Amino acid sequence: MSRKSLWAWIILIIGLLYFFIPLISVFIFSLKAIKGIYSFEAYRLAFEDPRFYRSFSSSFLWAMLTILCSLLLIVPTAYWVHLKLRRIKPLIEFITLMPFVVPAVVLAFGLIRLYSSPPLVLTGSPFLLIVGYVTLSMPYMYRAVDTGLRAIDVKTLTEAAQSLGAGWSTILFRVIFPNLRVAIMSGVFLTFAIVMGEFTFASLLVWPAFGPYMEEIGAMRAYTPQALSVVSFALTWIMIGLMQRIARGQPGQVAGVR
Repeated sequence: MSRKSLWAWIILIIGLLYFFIPLISVFIFSLKAIKGIYSFEAYRLAFEDPRFYRSFSSSFLWAMLTILCSLLLIVPTAYWVHLKLRRIKPLIEFITLMPFVVPAVVLAFGLIRLYSSPPLVLTGSPFLLIVGYVTLSMPYMYRAVDTGLRAIDVKTLTEAAQSLGAGWSTILFRVIFPNLRVAIMSGVFLTFAIVMGEFTFASLLVWPAFGPYMEEIGAMRAYTPQALSVVSFALTWIMIGLMQRIARGQPGQVAGVR
């Protein structure tokens, strides 16, 4: 084994330990709900609570809607910037970084203030929550899509599709999207994880979500929140695995060709 591969294995093992040791510790702690023995009592209490299913399913729905809106907004924008508007690319990158600068609390109150009076009132609909989540996930989704666009020849693909008579919708959905499959899934995974654990927007906009539910349970019980953390981690990764499985192309498939 070469020195380089040895260091690679050492770094991998350290990373795995850093990732799994806290998770294992939380799992062991969650088994101590009954004094003196290890049991799944905390998990039983979590699964018997109907609010768990309602909050998790609500967050899952918000995550799917956020992913859909993010893709429809960011992929065409990033594609057009790479194709025609390369001069304003620094400006677009600056705008997409703004959610890192502005706190989520400020964003939430700004959206409430902006859309709580005519002519556009959205405070009573989940659309405002989705707008907030799209804003929070924008830096991750845009950079994932931008990295994918850098890896392909956007201009050549567009000109080749146009030479075959393809319209803009066909180019976008049959050529660009398939070629960005891996990059898009990276953004989708990050967006899904952000929405599933987000607390501020759901709490301030008073919509059911998994983050506020875990915060409420954590204020009342000691072991159930730890069990919920383990369950949410497992369910989130199961959902991500299913999305990756669904989005995976067939062996030998060329993007844009059926």
